[in-house]
Amino acid sequence: MSHHNKEKIPYGMVGGGQDAFIGYVHRIAARLDGNFELVAGALSSRPEIAKSSGLDLGLAPERTYTDFEEMARTEAARPDGIKAVVIVTPNHLHFAPAKAFLEAGIHVICDKPLTAQLDEAVELSKVTPKNGAKFLLTHNYTAYPLMRKARQMVADGELGKIRVVQVEYPQEWLTKDVENKQANWRTDPAKSGIGGCIGDIGTHAYNILRFVTGLTTQSLSADLTSFVSGRQLDDNVHIMLRFEGGARGMLWASQVAPGCENGLQLRVFGENGGLEWRQDNPNQMWYSPFGQPRQLLTRGSEAAAGEGVSVRIPAGHPEGYLEAFATLYDEFAGVIRGQSDGVLLPTLADGVEGMRFIAAAVASSENNGKWTKL
Repeated sequence: MSHHNKEKIPYGMVGGGQDAFIGYVHRIAARLDGNFELVAGALSSRPEIAKSSGLDLGLAPERTYTDFEEMARTEAARPDGIKAVVIVTPNHLHFAPAKAFLEAGIHVICDKPLTAQLDEAVELSKVTPKNGAKFLLTHNYTAYPLMRKARQMVADGELGKIRVVQVEYPQEWLTKDVENKQANWRTDPAKSGIGGCIGDIGTHAYNILRFVTGLTTQSLSADLTSFVSGRQLDDNVHIMLRFEGGARGMLWASQVAPGCENGLQLRVFGENGGLEWRQDNPNQMWYSPFGQPRQLLTRGSEAAAGEGVSVRIPAGHPEGYLEAFATLYDEFAGVIRGQSDGVLLPTLADGVEGMRFIAAAVASSENNGKWTKL
């Protein structure tokens, strides 16, 4: 798992300044296995916040930038310049930095969703990265050991032909009108893009469904609602899904579900068995072979071993959200060093599909739930 004897990969960060939740998460994840070192940043679009955030993080003043384009240019020209950049800005500020750094030959690690609008995502996918710079989209739930085990079990045919997939991701934090940094940009179409709840957590639910089942989505029928008066973007999402080969799916994402803190869960049912997993207890997964007793698979047990299932700490110790994030970073370090093909990592193409999913859902909902092709 750890590559402590290897030279650390110098990286920079765009966004993630003071009061930014996700920037902090990424910095811990990057540090956990000793692969990366933060040496540069354009941490805020506001110069004084960018400077004080850089000081807080111990960055050299000359590598604390107020402009990401200047950062891309300068770092690409430095002999000791960054090899990778992490983009943790609001959605509408993903496209420009991602493009700038890929074109500068710097690997990009970007938070989801890929962009604010589908046309930006498509344009980004057409960029030719300099020096073969690679891209990682941080759909962190795909790196939970038991989600990788689930993917393998489905691929190995242990559940038989998949028939039904149900995924949900309810939260409660936007039940009322909220005023804070996190809520303000997420509910603003100018910053969030065309989707609210669907972009913030619906894309995670959709991505984990696709990751585990490998099913190809044909079409969807969506009902997106804004329950809180005056809110411009959806805060509740109901979607029915049709997949190639005949499987059917349902996706529910909500940010107005009191009692639900972060309730991501996935259930997959095939003709021979089912799987059930909840993110609030990620070290356990129920496997139900049809006609036999249910089996509890636990992270770190013999039963849960498999390809790409990496475990840092012994069985029975909880391993969770930060470690899953760190696994993406650890594996991407292998890609950057040319030691790994990163076959399980979420890609730019996954990001484009996530945007197609949002666009199709919004279009379907505006059209009274009409079945809409992806």
